Amino acid sequence: MALPSLLLTLILVTLTEPNLPNVILAISLSRWPGITRLVRAQVLSVREREFVTAARSVGVPAHLLMTRHLLPNVTAPIIVSASFGVASAILAEASLSFLGLGVRPPTPTWGEMLNSAQSISILSGMPWFWIPPGLMVAICVLSINFVGDGLRDAFDPRMRVEEK
Repeated sequence: MALPSLLLTLILVTLTEPNLPNVILAISLSRWPGITRLVRAQVLSVREREFVTAARSVGVPAHLLMTRHLLPNVTAPIIVSASFGVASAILAEASLSFLGLGVRPPTPTWGEMLNSAQSISILSGMPWFWIPPGLMVAICVLSINFVGDGLRDAFDPRMRVEEK
């Protein structure tokens, strides 16, 4: 957690052959500690709440305590974090490909498309080379973040309104 995840991803991709499975593995290995830490913190926080203590004192079995009390209260932050993680992974892959350390051609990636449009003549004279991939990265990341936010609202038990 002390190293920036993009730097760790760069190191892992540099040590291995830059193909699609290795890039996915490098991005995954550099991002899992944050999600693991969030899950642990959420479970420890919810475990100490009054309704869990009350359920435990009544004698609710551990598997029901986990599925009925802990899991519903922990899923919302995990879903939001996972959606941000997916968006972050897309940005990381585009960054790696832009730097020339990502997936090699002929596999098309948005970062590779942006990398191929670096010359001044392309930047000024042919904007259709770099505007669509840049916009698609931004739109894709924003869309995933909005979906994650909507899923959080749908799954968060504290956001539900009781019907009478």
